[in-house]
Amino acid sequence: MLSRTGRPLAQVLFGPIARACVKAGISADAITIIGTCATVILSLTLLPTNHLVIGAILIAVVVIFDNLDGQIARLTGTASPWGAFLDSTLDRIADGAIFAGLLAWAYLHASEATKPWLLISLLAALVLGSVVPYARARAESVGVDAAVGIAERADRIVIIGLSTILVGAGLSEWILVIAASYLTLASCVTIVQRMACVWREKKNPATGETVEE
Repeated sequence: MLSRTGRPLAQVLFGPIARACVKAGISADAITIIGTCATVILSLTLLPTNHLVIGAILIAVVVIFDNLDGQIARLTGTASPWGAFLDSTLDRIADGAIFAGLLAWAYLHASEATKPWLLISLLAALVLGSVVPYARARAESVGVDAAVGIAERADRIVIIGLSTILVGAGLSEWILVIAASYLTLASCVTIVQRMACVWREKKNPATGETVEE
């Protein structure tokens, strides 16, 4: 939901930066690629080495600035299916790196009491979280805009980021277990919501049969 409600605010906050990037000749694709590389490097170096607070903060900064690519594309008139494809694909890589870094941290540094629960919940959140954008992409491939759900990318990043900071600051590791478990459940709900959206749009009410594309 944050992906939709936060877009107007992001346009106001990062509009000047986007215009500065355009003047400097920085393309939207360059921002997308640089942001993904930075996220992967930070996730796979700081998180596994138990630098949770600084790691989560720096990752959050990079992810926030990743909003610039869309604004730059619109300002330069270079928005295209290729740009959307690149952004979506690299987002999946960045998200995977974040959860991989947390899984490595849990394996190396978590207490014995929480380690199994962390590994299970984080892995489930990673797998089901990757299905959420896939469900939307498949919906769009059959002509349905399934931009619905309670666990879009921004929601997942904010929740896992805040819980990581809290655990890194010395609070209970169960906070991260609860956060990852919630993301798992929310991803399941979002997947079902998107499946229901496609079913409503593509089910022929007269015959009860799916409409062929």
